[in-house]
Amino acid sequence: MRDEMKKVPRLRFRGFSEDWELCKLSGVIEKLSGGASIKPTDYLEDGIRTIPKGAVNATGIADLSGSKYISEDFFEKNITSHVHTNNLVTSLRDLVPSAPNMGRIVRIEGDEEQFLMPQGVYKLELFEGMDGDFLISFSNSDKYRKIISAEKNGSTQVHIRNGEFLNIDINLPSKHEQKKIGAFFKQLDDTITLHQRKLDQLKELKKAYLQVMFPEKDEIVPRMRFVDFEGEWELCKLGDVANRYDNLRVPITASKRISGNTPYYGANGIQDFVEGYTHDGEFILVAEDGANDLKDYPVQYVNGKVWVNNHAHVLQAKQSIANNKFLMNAIKNINIELFLVGGSRAKLNADIMMKLEINMPVKNEQIRVSEFCTQLDNITTIYQNKLNQLKSLKKSYLQNMFI
Repeated sequence: MRDEMKKVPRLRFRGFSEDWELCKLSGVIEKLSGGASIKPTDYLEDGIRTIPKGAVNATGIADLSGSKYISEDFFEKNITSHVHTNNLVTSLRDLVPSAPNMGRIVRIEGDEEQFLMPQGVYKLELFEGMDGDFLISFSNSDKYRKIISAEKNGSTQVHIRNGEFLNIDINLPSKHEQKKIGAFFKQLDDTITLHQRKLDQLKELKKAYLQVMFPEKDEIVPRMRFVDFEGEWELCKLGDVANRYDNLRVPITASKRISGNTPYYGANGIQDFVEGYTHDGEFILVAEDGANDLKDYPVQYVNGKVWVNNHAHVLQAKQSIANNKFLMNAIKNINIELFLVGGSRAKLNADIMMKLEINMPVKNEQIRVSEFCTQLDNITTIYQNKLNQLKSLKKSYLQNMFI
């Protein structure tokens, strides 16, 4: 309360003591230009790129990976919806009811290029002296996100009206302090992006290794192999080399969980920590339904006391013939999506899962392969932890460096 009365943030760079000035976004944004109406038939295989509706995110940099193409003629007919590299854009629509990215502001980065915005995406032209990086950071602050959540309209396609957006309050420091704050968060965002890129590269590297360290379909040996190992791999059903312990699973609603030290697993990993356990030992958890990524299907190795709900299958390698970590990587190397049933909530039935085909070498070779994969996993975990720390640090700074 005291900080808000004084109109200063809790955390501040040295050398600044003046109160921040309250104004509206309309006093910051000189012009707000909307996107063009693009029909599905307007898209081409090549041409001028569009800004994808998923471009807006929390990184401060527009994600252009989902760009589509329109003709140069269509582009020229919609001149008011042009944007180019270094412009700021936002989205005032979202198909997700919680609208996690609506109203966030990002900058288009990369080589000099022109784009066309679709409806729902807007270009922001700022008044002279206003720092764009400061505004990007402000759009990720807790106070601003709460305002966006309160102002959103609709249920299936949520949106915020232009006038409501421009009427949002913003507290502004001096231009010099804006630049200091903006540059600070820009550097932090760049570091987060760098770590995310490295993490993605490590995950892709492991996928590439799995593809060559396990035999392809109709092959009996892998393309890459440790020395000292020869002989053909044996094609087995998953049920031949693993036991299933789904009967021990127990789902608990969040309100009935007792807080503890045991990880509580669902389809996509740890959801909570609780008292007690359902399984104790080495296991492989495979999502049954509710997987958040069907391309990179959730399969994980666990060791020790765990509590598993009814959204993850629980497997354990038959110790005399199989290694749990090897089996986990072998399952990850299978395109599980091909075996799923159901509609919007795809499911991996237990009977289908246990009939999945697995190529198995002798156990000593299984151990060597699993040790190599574990080394890659450990490096990936280091980068994932560092990335989580950076995101947590950014969240803390956003809470304390804005009013």
